[in-house]
Amino acid sequence: MNEDLWGYRPETGYQTGMDLTGFKVEALDGHIGKIDKESEHAGGTFVVVDTGILIFGKHVLMPAGLISSIDLRDKRVYVQASKSQIESAPEYDKEKHYGNADYLRQVGEHYGRRAM
Repeated sequence: MNEDLWGYRPETGYQTGMDLTGFKVEALDGHIGKIDKESEHAGGTFVVVDTGILIFGKHVLMPAGLISSIDLRDKRVYVQASKSQIESAPEYDKEKHYGNADYLRQVGEHYGRRAM
């Protein structure tokens, strides 16, 4: 895939300003959690996925380029990653990601592609 990992792909139907917070996240092999936060800023557009409830889950950063489609009616996003890949992603650190190219590169490499 040649699309930008850190931006929404045109075929997803995403439009600037769309709020995906609370949408369910569907991995290649089933439901994995919900979108807890999203961010559009220079250097990286992403969503933060809450993978579970209370102490059993964690929050992980997912580049917007992994989203393959958005279902507005059912409030679901479909992503090009497996549940195990998402669950084993580096934990989201709100203090670390802004302006930290190494952290974004680590996340991008985890999903099998180099970050831009």
